[in-house]
Amino acid sequence: MSQPLPSILYCHCQYAQVVPKEVKDAVLRRLCESGVAFEAVADLCEMSARRDPALARLASSGAVKIAACFPRAVKGLFHQSGADLPLDGAEVLNMRVQSAEEVGAALLDGVVRPNLPSKHTAPSVATPPSV
Repeated sequence: MSQPLPSILYCHCQYAQVVPKEVKDAVLRRLCESGVAFEAVADLCEMSARRDPALARLASSGAVKIAACFPRAVKGLFHQSGADLPLDGAEVLNMRVQSAEEVGAALLDGVVRPNLPSKHTAPSVATPPSV
């Protein structure tokens, strides 16, 4: 029996405007033309700040692919709203650094490649020298 297709979430990054407009528009157009069901939100940052219950619903809905920005940022936004994404069932496509073609293809291929940093992954901090 095959696995159900992952949910797809598209963030338009409306307020921070850190994602190139042409990438956002091309990804959204590809999703619309695909006929695949997806959920589009204006801004995950704003939703997290409001602790929008939709984030909890999305985080608990099973496998999910998210078109937004950096995976660590998206993970943090869901965590701050009390809705942790499953480390083994979430893939974040980064529209800040990936092309629209890469993001669109990955969103629609039906395969989740988990890429959220684990809670044990933290930037290393150099120990200051003893004086």
